[in-house]
Amino acid sequence: MVFEDGEILLGFKNSLIYTLIGTMINMILTILLAFPLSRRELPGRNMITFFITFTMFFSGGLIPTYLIVEKLGMVDTIWAMVIPNAISTFNMIIMRTYFQTSIPGELQESAYLDGCNHFRFLWSIVLPLSTPILAVLLLYYGVGHWNSYFNALIYLRSGKLINIQLVLRNILMANQISTGGTDAAAFGERAMIGVTVKYAAIVVSSIPVLILYPFIQKYFVKGIMVGALKG
Repeated sequence: MVFEDGEILLGFKNSLIYTLIGTMINMILTILLAFPLSRRELPGRNMITFFITFTMFFSGGLIPTYLIVEKLGMVDTIWAMVIPNAISTFNMIIMRTYFQTSIPGELQESAYLDGCNHFRFLWSIVLPLSTPILAVLLLYYGVGHWNSYFNALIYLRSGKLINIQLVLRNILMANQISTGGTDAAAFGERAMIGVTVKYAAIVVSSIPVLILYPFIQKYFVKGIMVGALKG
């Protein structure tokens, strides 16, 4: 019954699109910001880090953020779901700390002596050695996009762009039970079917996360502990 509902299938498909595109943008931007800030030779890196960290404690709030998204023409588009949260300061700090503690400076010097530039060093050496933290942030960003509810509620208007979390909200809030012209037995049966479908839809919406987690479980503890506690 869940998969026969066209709205659930549409929300499932849209959430997959938002999660894939959004996570890809998140990972690219986080890596490109965390790596330079982890290198000691970057001029002014402490000041840059301070300004970035400042945004964790003070923000413009919902209304200014909405006005910016609206002025950029992203309201009721896919970009409203992936651009406003394109990078997380918390996740960037975790990745920067991992790069600082796990990639020795001697390795960088050796690579530069062999002719590596910054991008080649990042692509060929740093990223292959950073699988644990990449897996952790991939899970963080992916789950965040999949569970994105508030942004969808604020920015999306069209039913064609609805994600799975808004579909679940509509299911849970909708009055699916009609009592007119029915006896108590029929009412009870329909009520039970409605409750069953609601919980079945919630279980179905959790499937992608349940599938993803076992594959990166072995990296999770190592990555988050190294990235958060050292430095």
